[in-house]
Amino acid sequence: MIITTTHHLEGKEVEAYLGIVVGEAVMGANLFSDLFASIRDIVGGRSGSYEDELTKARKIAFAELEAEARSLGANAVLAVDLDYQVVGSKGSMLMVSISGTAVRYRG
Repeated sequence: MIITTTHHLEGKEVEAYLGIVVGEAVMGANLFSDLFASIRDIVGGRSGSYEDELTKARKIAFAELEAEARSLGANAVLAVDLDYQVVGSKGSMLMVSISGTAVRYRG
């Protein structure tokens, strides 16, 4: 499966546009991650716990996108857009949303 942000595949001909596909993941940061991230924000540096959660969420969202595309008979997803958001009543949830156009190409 080719997944790309471009709108075409160099040297390949799209034979069918199969529709928009989406992958989403919402991850909660637990109390200890929040506490350590707050301390790290005060003293400076990177927050490994949040980076780990973002990485997990991104991998889940990409897996969902690919699974949905495969279910439509696609062998590529074009024009992929990746968004990160903080959601929840106190901004305690991390959301990754990925969308693109599922296609079947030849070549």
